[in-house]
Amino acid sequence: MSYKKYTGAAGGWGALASTAKHLLKSENIAKNIKNLLKTNQDKGFDCPGCAWGEKDEPGRFRFCENGAKAVNWEATSKRIPASFFDTHSVRWLDEQSDYFLEDQGRLHQPLSYHAELDKYQPISWSQAFDLIANQLNTLASPNQAEFYTSGRTSNEAAYLYQLFVRAYGTNNFPDCSNMCHEASGYALKQAIGIGKGTVTIKDFEYADAIFVFGQNPGTNHPRMLDSLSHASRRGASIVTFNPLKERGLERFTNPQSAKEMLAGDGTTISSQYFQPNLGGDMAVVRGMVKVLEQRNASATQKGSSLFDEKFITEHTQGLEEYLDLVRNTSWQHIEQQSGLSQAEIEQAATIYQQANSVIVTWAMGITQHKHSVATIQEITNLQLLFGHIGKPGAGLCPVRGHSNVQGDRTMGINEKPDDKFLDSLTSHFNFKPPRAPGHNTVQAISAMLAGESKVFIGLGGNFVAATPDTELSRKAMASCDLTVHIATKLNRTHVTPGKQSIILPCLGRTDVDVQAKGPQQVTVEDSFSMVHASAGVVEGHIGDMRSEPAIIAGIATATLGNQPVNWLELTQDYDGIRELIANTIPGFKNMNAKLQQPGGFYLGNSAGERNWNTPSKKAELKVNALPENIVPQSVRALSQDKIFVLQTLRSHDQYNTTIYGFEDRYRGISGEREVLLLNPEDMTDLGFEAGDLVDITSLWPDEVERKVTAFKLLPYDMPKGNAATYFPEANPLVALDSVGDNSDTPTSKSIAIVISASLKQPSIL
Repeated sequence: MSYKKYTGAAGGWGALASTAKHLLKSENIAKNIKNLLKTNQDKGFDCPGCAWGEKDEPGRFRFCENGAKAVNWEATSKRIPASFFDTHSVRWLDEQSDYFLEDQGRLHQPLSYHAELDKYQPISWSQAFDLIANQLNTLASPNQAEFYTSGRTSNEAAYLYQLFVRAYGTNNFPDCSNMCHEASGYALKQAIGIGKGTVTIKDFEYADAIFVFGQNPGTNHPRMLDSLSHASRRGASIVTFNPLKERGLERFTNPQSAKEMLAGDGTTISSQYFQPNLGGDMAVVRGMVKVLEQRNASATQKGSSLFDEKFITEHTQGLEEYLDLVRNTSWQHIEQQSGLSQAEIEQAATIYQQANSVIVTWAMGITQHKHSVATIQEITNLQLLFGHIGKPGAGLCPVRGHSNVQGDRTMGINEKPDDKFLDSLTSHFNFKPPRAPGHNTVQAISAMLAGESKVFIGLGGNFVAATPDTELSRKAMASCDLTVHIATKLNRTHVTPGKQSIILPCLGRTDVDVQAKGPQQVTVEDSFSMVHASAGVVEGHIGDMRSEPAIIAGIATATLGNQPVNWLELTQDYDGIRELIANTIPGFKNMNAKLQQPGGFYLGNSAGERNWNTPSKKAELKVNALPENIVPQSVRALSQDKIFVLQTLRSHDQYNTTIYGFEDRYRGISGEREVLLLNPEDMTDLGFEAGDLVDITSLWPDEVERKVTAFKLLPYDMPKGNAATYFPEANPLVALDSVGDNSDTPTSKSIAIVISASLKQPSIL
C-alpha cells in the first residue's frame, strides 16, 4: 500500500490516464473506445453508472472516468468457462475478493447450486423457470417471497417485474433505494407532495448559488463537476458542506476543455468549503435559518422582508410553528452538533441571503442517518422561506446513485404503493393487486432470518455486499429455501447460496438486445425526471444470456401462465411494454412517440410547477427538533473509551459494490481498501501513528459484537471525532436495527465506534 496526498485538480490528465489504463486492460481496446463514444448519446446506451443527467450539447463525449470504467467492466468479452465451476467450490469462491469474483468475466449460462458438491452446475432455462415457479406456487403465502431490484434495471424490466409480483400476490419489494435515497423520497413527499427533486439540469445554468451537502461528485457522479464548473466560472457561489475534504469539490480540470487541459489549469469549484461533523448538517441548516430569521425580523421592523412573504402566504403552511422552534434552538446546541462556529454559519447564511436563486443538492451523506428525513425537511424549509422552489435556477436536488433507481420507483417498485397506482393496475389488468404494505430491505432481511420469508429473487445487484450487518445478511440469505439471482457477473451474493440457488445470466445495458421482432431499446429516468431511450451497441458472444424482460417473462409464465398478460408476447417487442406503462402511469402518455425526440422527454414535476400534492394542497414547513445527540446516550453508555462517529464511503475505483481496482486517487490511497481515515490529532491522542493496524468495534445496544480487524490508520483532513472507511468492507459494523426514522435506511454515515490496537503487526507506509 502507498499513501501520498493528492494535490492536483480532479479530472484533467489524471482522469484521462486512468480511463486509458482501464481500457488497456480490456481485450478489445478499439471496440471499447467505440462503445464509450456511444455512451449517453442519442441512439446509444445509457451509462450503467450514475443517474446524473445530460445537457443537450451535440459534439461532446458524454462519459466520465468512472462511467468509462463501468462500461469497460460490463462490455468485457471475457466469459466464465464451464470448467470454472467444475474447478472451484462455492466455499473457495467465498474466500476470494469481490474484485476477483467480478473480474472473472460475464456469466453466460444458467446455473444451479448443488449443495452436496458445493458447486454451481449448468441448468436449462426451462428447468430453472419450472423450479422457481414450483417453489413460488407451493409457498403458504405470496408474502413468503422477497423480490429485490437493483437501480440498474430498466423501466421496462421494472414494470414487468412489479406487475408479475403483484399478480402473484405481494408487495414485498426490497429495493436498492431503501438503502440510499429512501429518506429523500419520504421527506419530500410529505413536505412538497412529490418524492423527487424539483430541478432540471438547465437550472444549474441559472443558479446564483448552489449549496452542496454530503456528497462527493468527483468519485460518485463525476459528470456533475461539469455542471458545477460551468456555474463557478460564470460567477455562481458554490458552498460545500462535507466532513472530508474531497478534491473534486475543491478544484476540477474539465477533460473536454482544451484550454484547461493544455494550461494544466482548473476551475475552483467551492467558493466556501465547510467541514461539519457527521450528522451535523441539520444543525447547520437550522443555524442558517436562525440567522436569517433574526435578520428578517430586523428588516420587517424597517418595512421590508428577507423572506418571500408572497410565496409563503400563497404556497406554504406551518410557518409560525417552525419559526418558534428555530428561535428556541440554542446556539450552543447548534454549534456543538454541527461542529461549525456561529460565525461560519453566519457566513454561509449571508451567501444564501444574497442569492436570488438557490439550488440545494445532497446525496447519501445526508440520507444515511437516523434523522435524515428531518434533515431533508429542514433543507426544504429553508428553500420555502425564500421561495426557492419552482423558479429558474432554484430548487431541491437529491442526486441519485444508480442510473435508474429513480425510474424503478416510478415504475412501481415500491413496498408501499399508493392507492391511485393500484387502482390503475386494477382497472387496466382486471385483477386485484395486494394493498397491504410489503417489506423493504431491512424488513426483508429480518423476515428471512425469522424463517418467515423463504424465497429471495434478486433482479440485479449484490444484496449481501450492499446490505448492513453483513453476517446477519449472509445468514438471512443462506436460510432461504431458494435464492435466485439475475446477474451479469459473479458477485458476493452468489457465493452465499440458499438451500437451493439459481443464477440467471442477463444482458447488460451495453449489449445489443435482439428479440423476436428485432433489436430492442429500453428506457431509464435520470435524477432530473428525464426519460430517455437506451440501446446496447456491443455485439458479442452472449451464450445463453437473456434480457431482463425476457427472464421476468419466463418466470411469470411458468408461475402464472398468461395472466394477467401474455408475458412472452410482450417481450417480442418492448413497445408493447411501453404501451402498458403509458396507459397506467401518469406522465408517460404517448411514450413510444416521445422517445423519438433526441434526449427523451421530461416527466414534469408537480412541486416544480408549484402544485403541492399534500393533504393541505400547500407546501408544508415541517417541525422537527434537532437530535439531542448524534450518538444517543444509550449507545455512549456502552463504552468508556473514546467514541468516534464513522461513515462508510466509496473509493475512486469503485461503483456501489463493484470494485474496478485499488486506486483511490483523489484521497492519495493506492493498493489497499482496509483503511481507516482519522483526524491526525485524534490519531495522536489515541497513541497511534500512521500505518498502525487497528480493530474497529461498533456500538449498538443488543449485546452482539460487530468488529472488523487489522485496518490501517491513515491521517485525513476531517473534524476531530469523525472517521471514515470503505463500503462494503465496513458493512459488518452497521447494526441491522440501526435505521433512519421513517425511512428504515441503514445509518451507514453515523456508526458509533471505538478503536483499539490490532494484534497484527503494522506494516511500514
